[in-house]
Amino acid sequence: MTTKFNIRSERIIGLTEEQVNKKLISEGYNELPSSKPKNFFAMAIGVVKEPMFLLLVACGTLYLILGDVREGIMLMGFVVVIMGIEFYQENKTEKALDALKDLASPRALVIRDGIEKRIAGKQVVTEDIVILQEGDRVPADAVVLYSVNLSADESLLTGEPIPVRKAEWNENYHKDCTSPGGDDLPFVYSGSMIVQGNGIVRVTATASNTELGKIGKAMESIVEEPTRLKSEMGSLVKKLAFIGIGLCVVVIAIYTYTRGDLLKGFLAGITLAMAMLPEEFPVVLTVFLALGAWRISKRNVLTRRASAVETLGSATVLCTDKTGTLTKNIMTVARLYNGKEFIEVKKDSVFPEEFHELIEFGILSSQANPFDPMEKAITIVGEQYLKDTEHIHANWEMIKEYPLSKDLLAMSRVFRDEEAKIQTIAAKGAPEAIFDLCHLPENQITELEAVIESFASNGLRVLGVAKETIDFTYLPEGQHDFNFEFVGLIGLSDPIRENIPAAISECYKAGIRVIMITGDYPVTAINIAKEIGLKNYDSVITGPQLHAMSEEELDDKIKEVNVFARVVPEQKLKIVNALKRNNEIVAMTGDGVNDAPALKAAHIGIAMGEKGTDVAREASSLVLMDDNFASIVGSVRMGRRIFDNLQKALGYIFAIHVPIAGLSLLPVFYAHLPLILWPVHIVFLELIIDPACSIVFEAEKEEKNVMNRPPRNNNEPFFGAKKILLSCTQGVGILIIVYSVYLLGLKYGYSEREVRALAFTTLIASNIAVILSNRSWTRNIFQILATSNKTVKWVAGGAAFFLALILNVPFLLNLFQFDKISFNKAIVCIAVGFLSIAWFEIYKMIKHPNKSWSR
Repeated sequence: MTTKFNIRSERIIGLTEEQVNKKLISEGYNELPSSKPKNFFAMAIGVVKEPMFLLLVACGTLYLILGDVREGIMLMGFVVVIMGIEFYQENKTEKALDALKDLASPRALVIRDGIEKRIAGKQVVTEDIVILQEGDRVPADAVVLYSVNLSADESLLTGEPIPVRKAEWNENYHKDCTSPGGDDLPFVYSGSMIVQGNGIVRVTATASNTELGKIGKAMESIVEEPTRLKSEMGSLVKKLAFIGIGLCVVVIAIYTYTRGDLLKGFLAGITLAMAMLPEEFPVVLTVFLALGAWRISKRNVLTRRASAVETLGSATVLCTDKTGTLTKNIMTVARLYNGKEFIEVKKDSVFPEEFHELIEFGILSSQANPFDPMEKAITIVGEQYLKDTEHIHANWEMIKEYPLSKDLLAMSRVFRDEEAKIQTIAAKGAPEAIFDLCHLPENQITELEAVIESFASNGLRVLGVAKETIDFTYLPEGQHDFNFEFVGLIGLSDPIRENIPAAISECYKAGIRVIMITGDYPVTAINIAKEIGLKNYDSVITGPQLHAMSEEELDDKIKEVNVFARVVPEQKLKIVNALKRNNEIVAMTGDGVNDAPALKAAHIGIAMGEKGTDVAREASSLVLMDDNFASIVGSVRMGRRIFDNLQKALGYIFAIHVPIAGLSLLPVFYAHLPLILWPVHIVFLELIIDPACSIVFEAEKEEKNVMNRPPRNNNEPFFGAKKILLSCTQGVGILIIVYSVYLLGLKYGYSEREVRALAFTTLIASNIAVILSNRSWTRNIFQILATSNKTVKWVAGGAAFFLALILNVPFLLNLFQFDKISFNKAIVCIAVGFLSIAWFEIYKMIKHPNKSWSR
């Protein structure tokens, strides 16, 4: 703390402890309130109402009644998993607000009763006098009373990476002009960081009334929507459950009436219910999304909400923040001008002697251990190119600093060189301020302004640098009294990540539109958009323009505009909502507190893992652990693969349940026909169906065109009537084949047990065939067999092995109510079973001629 600071702080008494205690009672602590958690029983009732939950409980209970403890326990285990997921979702908003609460309550140095004391940030109250220094996080919104070269990083609130200067309050400022961002305003904000200088401020707002608190309120008001897939599956499962239960009752009644055996009628009804109730649906959905999240984590993307995995593959628009997402959020020196020539500063490039002085005085005019990102960038260049040279002056003593002010946007630092008996003054600041200090002639200023324009056209921020040396004399009061010499210009940029252009191109190929939303200036946004290959990069909507637009205007404009500049947090949310009104599936990336409401409102919120705030991560569905935008592309590819494979799995479930239900139902209507399937057969089939639909299809590689097609139409159902009909038609084909074998066996006089063995063998073969065929709905069976999927070998091989045991081991033959059949008959049944997929292979050839028969 400087001498000036001590003098000023001694003049201030601040609040008394009595006043503080009264304010704490009336205002509460300076912390954001946590969301009110729902009552445990209310949450439990909400979970129990879920149709998937009810179905799992019903199926698990059914298995337990039948004595199949392993299957029953497995399904009940999934009940626990689903309940855990639901409870996790309910607590999500509370966690996001708790992260805001922690950020909003740093420690604070206050003046009370005329004494400086450090307290917990939550104890700060309005009217408190707070002392701020470099590295401090601001504990509450406040007005600046006194300052010395005070600058704050407000990127958490504005997205703007460059610190903003702060000025002292005077009566000319309007009390309503308190929005974050912009230089020379006398306000500081909760959660922002002081990167330069020091100051004394008076607190004006705490807790929920701060700008940070308003973001928390916005997040509280956002209601997360259930995904379309979850809604569709819930509806479908509920309908099938009602149909299955209804048919179960019908079968029990008919069997008992026609055959006079209530017990066997009950078993027949149970068999049909087991065949009809697709307990695989919720299991497959859970497994696919859980394994999908695991696979995506291999690409450095953490899934915080499993349902986002399937939504990601359907994304039509990706809204991305610029700072820290497209760019590195690290200022770097990009170009230098020494008054005569230019140099591009690139990694491992040659750094000519002619530019050493420019960096030398840039370092001298910066803090020794800077917080300011531009000063850091200049220091890094010095460490890289000037280390161990005469241009680095670690032994020089800094004896005076002339701070930057509103009237003169430049700062100077004076150093004493005892050996040379001189004083060296280094200055840097806004180019026009440096020109003024150097008293440059108009013609030279005009030339330099053209240089500055060329820097700005490339999105660079420009600093001017000057120098002066004097003998050991007294130091003047102001910088204008020195006779500065112009040294040059430093152009700084926040560079884009190297792989961003390729990632943007990949998004376009996949039919995903990319929109950049930033708090930066339009000229910078345009240059970044052009550099990364954004479409319509020169069409920009600014924050003020956005504020003046009606919802209808924005809904129309946003169809074409891909760049939004000078945007404030609530406007990001407005953009996301406009896209949602246009029926877009919106993915939103971001890393700051300002991004949290939009991340939560988007269908898929994607936070940065390394530089992202806790608030952004808690509000998001996905977290990029390496902060690599390109990882999003890999996630989209994986999401589409999961989406395709989940459709294949559901198609298979429909296809195989049709013949199982049909074979359980048809013989019931004819008293003279023996039943084909009993519960033990259904359980064995489930041992094939469960791993097939949840493991084989999940492990299937993506289709070749997965990233060269548009996203799925938002109005198209995930598994609509057309796909259900196609899948059921496959099942009808299997039913016809197996039922024909059954009827022919009876016609030729085979015993009931032998006919059952023949039909069951055919059904198992058809089951394996339909698994293979459904691995791809575009490629033919030969291409499918040539494509590696190790899980197929285990499932198909296991099914064949256990079928062989059942057909040959006496105990198992008796358990399954079979008679032993010859090897030749078994081969015929297998061949006939595989014929059941012939029509579907022909359909694929007609529907996708180029893909089915070309490599």
